[in-house]
Order: sequence, then structure tokens, then C-alpha cells
Amino acid sequence: MQSESPEVEIVRRLRAAGCVYAEDEAQLLTAAAADHRELDALVERRVAGTPLEVLLGWAEFCGLRIAVAPGVFVPRRRTEALVAEAVRLARPGAVVVDLCCGSGAVGAAIAHAVPGIELHAADVDPAAVACARRNLPGVPVHEGDLVAALPAPLRGRIDVLAANVPYVPSDAIALMPPEARDHEPRSALDGGPDGLELARRVAADSRAWLAPGGSLLFECGESQTAAALELVTAAGLGSRLEVDDERGATVVVGTLR
Repeated sequence: MQSESPEVEIVRRLRAAGCVYAEDEAQLLTAAAADHRELDALVERRVAGTPLEVLLGWAEFCGLRIAVAPGVFVPRRRTEALVAEAVRLARPGAVVVDLCCGSGAVGAAIAHAVPGIELHAADVDPAAVACARRNLPGVPVHEGDLVAALPAPLRGRIDVLAANVPYVPSDAIALMPPEARDHEPRSALDGGPDGLELARRVAADSRAWLAPGGSLLFECGESQTAAALELVTAAGLGSRLEVDDERGATVVVGTLR
């Protein structure tokens, strides 16, 4: 009986582990490995649940290759909807903030699409800050808790505040895929009891930081839309919803009138 080829075996192992795009992943892992021994080690780690992007050292996001690192939130395709809305609102010269920036993917994508913006990024996690600085050379990346991380001169000047806040309810973290639950920081996933705790905090503080006509943007789950719009209105901002069915994303926009 003829044994299966190494390529077929890798696909089989990945598929058995639940990797939906096993063929594509096998090609990427093979290209990333220097030799057969390293390839086998990468496949073993992937089968054990390590995110593919962490193994590769990068993630594709908005057509860009974004460096990622262990313990840093991996950018999701649905967040491209947040970028698309930010790009519609931004203009050259606009002050844009990538809050809860993780790897800095959102900021990098906005800056790529709208040259000439004044970009800042911030995150509470030192590992994320270090990773974002790799992806955002020359951009100030601040470390701290939400808007408290931002420098005072930005008060009243921000045109687009793109806040990639976590919105998974605390009790639902255990139901997430292991590659997220076990390999990404809980602070990047946990949105509190109703999933909107951080969004509520950012919205409440945003009026002091937004320029007149400036907008706050954040994602939420489909079941959270009513509560998300309400918290934006409670913060004194005009609210609207942008739904991207293709990406499965819901973006809340709050504008300072």
C-alpha cells in the first residue's frame, strides 16, 4: 500500500484538527518553514491550537501584511468594516486614533488608505504596544488604559476615534474557539458582563477628545446593537449603525454635533 505524500499528510492532520482551510494553511506553513523538521513543529503547534498568524508571524488585513506576536490580538477580517468606515470619515490632515490598537492593524490600514493623516495609537498591553510600533514606524504608540493613554494635546482635536474595544460578554469567553481563548490576552476579548463595558467607558469620555464633527467608531455584536446605540446617545453623541453583511460586522458610529 502506497503511503500518502508529506503534503497530503499535513492537510489531513490540519483537517482532523478542525482547520477549515487546511490546504491553504498547509501551503503557508510549508512556505514559512526552513526545513522538514521546522515544518513538522509548526504543524504540531497548529494542530494544538496555536493561531496560524502567530506561527507565520503575520496576518493579512486590508491587503496589508501585519506583523503579529504571541499574546497579541490577531486582527479579524470583520474589523475591515471598521477601517472602511474610518476611511470614509478621514481626510488628509485629520487626527486619527487607533484605540485598543493591538497589533496596530487598524491604524496601519487607515494610514495606507488616507495618506497625510496625523495618526496615534494606544493599548494597555505592553506586548501589543511593542507589536504596534513594529507595524507603525514613526507613529506615536501610547501605553495606557483607553483614552487615559492619550497625550493631553489631543483633547478636542480627534476627527476619527477608531476604538477596537472587546465586546464579547465575560460569560461567553469560554465558548470562543481555543485559538482565541487560549492564545490571546483576555483583556482583548472580554467586554464585561454585557460585552459593552469598554465601549461605554470610551463613549462617555469621547466628548472631551473629539473635534467638532469628529466621530467615535467601534464594533459590536448583532444582538448588542440597541444597547450600543443607546450608550452612544447617552454620551451625548449622534448615533448611527453601519452593517457589513459580507464581513459579518456591525459598526457603531457616534458623532459630536
